[in-house]
Amino acid sequence: MFGRALLFLVLFSLVTGVQAGGKLVQTPYKDPKVVFDFYLDDPAKMGSALYWIRSYMNPLMEPPYDLAPEFMKIVVVIHGTEIVTLARSNYSKYRKIVDRMRYYASLGVKFKVCALAASDFGYKVEDFQDFVEVVPSAITELAHWQQKGYALIVPRVLEKRFSLEEIR
Repeated sequence: MFGRALLFLVLFSLVTGVQAGGKLVQTPYKDPKVVFDFYLDDPAKMGSALYWIRSYMNPLMEPPYDLAPEFMKIVVVIHGTEIVTLARSNYSKYRKIVDRMRYYASLGVKFKVCALAASDFGYKVEDFQDFVEVVPSAITELAHWQQKGYALIVPRVLEKRFSLEEIR
């Protein structure tokens, strides 16, 4: 009789939707290394793309991980319209974005610009901010870091069309 009652309670809770809430899991992240592929269709999206770096770093710097930034290996390969944000001649226009990148660079993030794309924009190596490294090709660079075991993250920066209140 007790077995039937227990079975009834289990089935009843499944049917009525009585369930426990979600739970927080602390994935054991080790040796974090990532290469971000920035290829944006609008330089104004660079600010939003940089939040992907923050969203990667911040949880790893907090408990239970407590990783210092120098223990994270982060490379950002840049080869879209956002290249213009890194040109020294555009600093006044993109100051906030450049200052954020400079901050990340001070934490060890490597910013690499594709020489092919830079050439398309008419830029030379000396035209870029001092924390930028110019590499022969973005595609070759992305392959290189992936072959070294870096995870590839390609930020998607979309136009926000609805407020949170509208879609909840």
